[in-house]
Order: sequence, then structure tokens, then C-alpha cells
Amino acid sequence: MPNSSSNSILIDKFWESIPPAWRQTRNQIRHIAVEKYQMTEEQFQVLRRIRKGSASVSALADASMTSRSAVSKAVDALVRRALVTRSQDPTDRRNIPLALTAEGQRVMAGIYDETERWLSTRFDCFSQDELDTLLLGMEILQKAFSNS
Repeated sequence: MPNSSSNSILIDKFWESIPPAWRQTRNQIRHIAVEKYQMTEEQFQVLRRIRKGSASVSALADASMTSRSAVSKAVDALVRRALVTRSQDPTDRRNIPLALTAEGQRVMAGIYDETERWLSTRFDCFSQDELDTLLLGMEILQKAFSNS
């Protein structure tokens, strides 16, 4: 078991690296969505959440902690752009499931592919030993947070 001094150093290093890395990555994703695909950040978040399985306006509003009307407006714009489809639930007419169209999937794949290329350039400065160490560190970090 590590001593409190080691934990303190680790916690400081965590705050110095993980949040800034995530902020820069998230900003890059948003930049690509807005600049290359001309969508608002809210539209991108709706697409992202539909891709992850949120399939109704209510679920999207709950996940984003936004009003249903704001989410519905974003969904309407995405439907007009043929990135999202609405369908009818045969067992519950009030439920209108949402899904990405093939074009919506292509756009999301493009955003994430470009982001991965951007991330790859960030990692180009590392030697193979450093990459191996970083990968091991990520696996250990994932283990620490997968139990919570």
C-alpha cells in the first residue's frame, strides 16, 4: 500500500495531467464538429448521446440536464440535415425513438477519426518505451476507476 506522500504526489500529477488533457481533447472534438460539420455544440452532443444509446428526446434531455424543448429543437435541426431519424414505437405511440442515419454515423465517425489523428500527433513525441509506460499507466488508471 502506497504511503500518503506517494498518494499526494500521484493526486497532484493526476490534476495536472488528466483534466487538461481531457479539456483539450473535448475542445478539439467540438472544434471539428462546429468548423468542419457546421453544427452547434448542442447538436453534436445530441448526436453523441444518440450514438451511445440515448434514443428519445426525454432520455437526451435527462442526460444533458437540458429542457426537452431545447433538445427537441436540436433534434429537429439534425432530422432536417438527415443525420437523425425519428420512428414510431408500435407499442407506445408517445415514444418516438431516435437513431443516427447512415450520414449521421458517417459524420460522427469523421469527427472521431479526425480527433484520433489529432491525438496521435500528441503522442508522436514519445519513444516506444514511453508509449509502453503510458499505456501501462492508462490500464492501471482504468482499473482504479472501473470499480467505482
